[in-house]
Order: sequence, then C-alpha cells, then structure tokens
Amino acid sequence: MTDDELSIPPAAAEAIRDELPAVAEQTVAAIVVEVPSYADAFSGEMGPKIETAVQLALGGFLVLASSGGSTDASTPIQPALDGAYALGRGEARSGRSMDALLGAYRVGARVSWRHMAESGVRAGLTAEQLARFAELVFAYIDQLSAASVAGHSDELATTGRVRERYRERLADQLLAGAPRQELDAAAERADWTPPRTLTAVIVPEARVRGALASLDPRTLRSTAEVPAPESSGEMVALLVPDAEGRSRPALMRSLAESEAVVGPARPWEQVGGSYTRACRAAQLGLAPDGVEPVDTEVRLAELVLRADEGALADLRAQALAPLADLGDSAREKLTETLRAWLLHHGRREAIAAELFVHPQTVRYRMGQLRELYGKRLEDPRTVLELTLALGVPSQS
Repeated sequence: MTDDELSIPPAAAEAIRDELPAVAEQTVAAIVVEVPSYADAFSGEMGPKIETAVQLALGGFLVLASSGGSTDASTPIQPALDGAYALGRGEARSGRSMDALLGAYRVGARVSWRHMAESGVRAGLTAEQLARFAELVFAYIDQLSAASVAGHSDELATTGRVRERYRERLADQLLAGAPRQELDAAAERADWTPPRTLTAVIVPEARVRGALASLDPRTLRSTAEVPAPESSGEMVALLVPDAEGRSRPALMRSLAESEAVVGPARPWEQVGGSYTRACRAAQLGLAPDGVEPVDTEVRLAELVLRADEGALADLRAQALAPLADLGDSAREKLTETLRAWLLHHGRREAIAAELFVHPQTVRYRMGQLRELYGKRLEDPRTVLELTLALGVPSQS
C-alpha cells in the first residue's frame, strides 16, 4: 500500500477536525487530573486558552497526517513547533521543571489519540491507516516535546547568564564599598539573599572552577582586577557566605590545593575589609610553599609587622646593631638564640630544646649577648623592639 493510501483521507480528516474542540477539552481535563502541578495553571482564564492551543496543535497534526508522503513526521509544521518552543520557555520562567510538561505531553498524546482514533474508525479508516495514524501521532508529539525541551533549556541558560552578570556586578559593588541602599537593590536584582557574613577569598584564575565547585553555591565572583604580585598571575576574588566561626575550618579544607588566600569574615556589606586584607597578604607573599590556602586569621602578627617593610628593616638594623661586627656564623647563632630567648621568656631548658643544643651552650651564648647589649636586655623598650625585629624572619 502506498503512502498516499496510508494517509488520512480528506473526508476522515474533516470528520476528526469537527471533533477537535471536544478532544481538546477532554485532553486538558485529563492533564489536570494526571499532572497535578497544572491544576492551578489550567484553571480560570487559562483553561480556554490552553484548549485553543491544543486544538491548533492537533489541527496542525491533521494537516501533517492527511498529506501522505508529501510531508514527513520529522518535519512538523513550523507554527506548532514554535508554539511548543515558546511553551518550554514559559515553563522555565514559571519555575517548573520539564517533568511536568513532558508528563502533560504523554497524557495528551494518549487521550487525543484515543478520541481521534474513535473518530477515524467511524470515518472508515482501515487498520493500516490507523496504524500509520498512531505512528504519526506519537512522532509528532516527540517533535513537540523536543521543541519544548529546547525552549526550556534556552530560557534557563539565558536566565542563568543574566543572573550571573547581576551577581558579578553585586560583587564588584561590595568590593568598591557601595552604599547599603545600592547594595540592597543590587542583591534584589541578582535574586541573592544577603547572608550574615562574607569572607573574601582570592585564588589564581586557573583554580576558580575547582574552588567554586566546593564552595557555597551563593558564593559571588567579582570581575574586578585583584592587586597581587606579578609572579602569582591573574587572581580572582570570591565572596563566600557564612564561613565564620566553626564554619571556617571547613572553608579552609574545601580550599585545599587551591593556592587561595582567605581574608577574615565580615558583615556582608563590609566584605571590602576582608578583601583588602587578603590582597595585602598576597602582596606580602605570605603564602607558604605548595598550594595550601593561607588563613590570614592565623598570620595577623606578620601582617602587622609587614605593614611597613621599610620601617621593619630599619628597626631590625637598629635592634641588631650590636651583632653587626660579628662573623656570619656567630651572628646567625646569636640571633637565633636571642629570638628563642624572647620567645621562651628566658627559660633555658626550653631554649635549648628549640635550638637542639645543650643548656650550657645557651648559657654561654646568652653571656655573649649580655656583653654585647649590656643592661639594654633588661630594658622593656629594647625587648619590645627586639621582639618586633625578630618576629618575622628577614626577607633578605
């Protein structure tokens, strides 16, 4: 039997078309019962509109089914395809997943096929024509479903990009110290609920993707240029919500092997202070060897001491001036002994343990230091200056 013989005869197609309003009404009713998430959407004024859309889609199908070999099921008429695509986009904007819509398509295909088949039998369709009819119905529904899936995906992608741009803009405003009123408005546009605190984290650009995968999904990414040493390459600022207190160790663990520098937690609208400290730590090269993150909260003394590197160098030179005329080896031994003496408050056993020497060696070296410094080692100000001078190893 030829394709023309398997197509729906015009008379049968017209008989089925006459019943489309009733078929559309019954299809919508079945969808409401079997896909509960559409109960509200199809109620009220929306019901008749949906029925009209179903009629148009089924009418388009009849054009396809009655055209014989001149039109293939893989190429449904464009208006129906465009309508299905728009429906998918609308579902995404309404916040519904594709599960409900695909369920509605399945119910619609079953109900409409049953009623149209009954009309076709009354109109005298042969068994072969009914089989072909069924094949076309479900091929047509598959095409409409695919169009809706594409529309749903495109809408989510577009919405996601817009939201991402808004959130990047919010992050930039936070780091720039924008007024609270502007920040509130920006957060609302970005569909972002402000947390209690934000913690600034700066990471190399190459490690951003891996870092974001392990961080709170509300984390903001800034597009602002991060001031950092040239040796560190391009850096990116991330703003992590609610990572203070007991949550901070988890944050540090999640950033393992990220080469991150982590600032302190601050009230969300004051995260600029956290960012400034993280940038300062990066500029001072506080990162240890390897790729573990730097927690600025445990490096505060170094940050304070290195706030003015020039002044620290001058202080170190003045405080250690009595050792300047010694040979390199002797100066190094006495300097490390002096540092340990300050650290352990003069406890000889503790100093010896740290330096891996005999307590008598410590006694001998401290005798040398007292000869060089005299009574200045008993002067609180000198002790303070030596503590500051030796608190951070020299970078020279």
